[in-house]
Amino acid sequence: MKPAKIVYMKILGIDPGLAIVGFGLIEVEKPASPKLLEFGTIVTPKHTPIGDRLKTIYEDMHTLIDQFQPQLVGMEKLFFYRMGNLVNVAQARGVIVLALSQHNIEPIEFSPPQIKLALTGHGNADKCDVQEAVKRELGLDAIPRPDDAADAIAAALTCWLIA
Repeated sequence: MKPAKIVYMKILGIDPGLAIVGFGLIEVEKPASPKLLEFGTIVTPKHTPIGDRLKTIYEDMHTLIDQFQPQLVGMEKLFFYRMGNLVNVAQARGVIVLALSQHNIEPIEFSPPQIKLALTGHGNADKCDVQEAVKRELGLDAIPRPDDAADAIAAALTCWLIA
């Protein structure tokens, strides 16, 4: 019998935002389950000029990509946020996509219902169900915090499950 092919990959998940960008890095070595390597947030202060906030996100994304060297990136698509926040989130998403492009990485985008469906089996699952699925899939003792980082990890896991 021929042994199973081992595939190693690092997948970076991103939850875009202007105030907080969540990120989560998982390692996948098939046929084993994924392993959480790192997670966190990029935070930009509210009263900082928008150009400076976008610059921080852009520079920190380059640092993350250089440090982690992901082979795949999963990112939550823009969904219907509050209209006043939509433009700012879209601008932040734009600098994230630019930084990824400069590293020759095309993100795989998932809508929130796609992520919910992939992780829980239900496209209308609530946030707690998704967070519990992240904890279960990675064999963690606790749900990663803050929520933005957990959402980013969910995007990375969706890449693993779907892509």
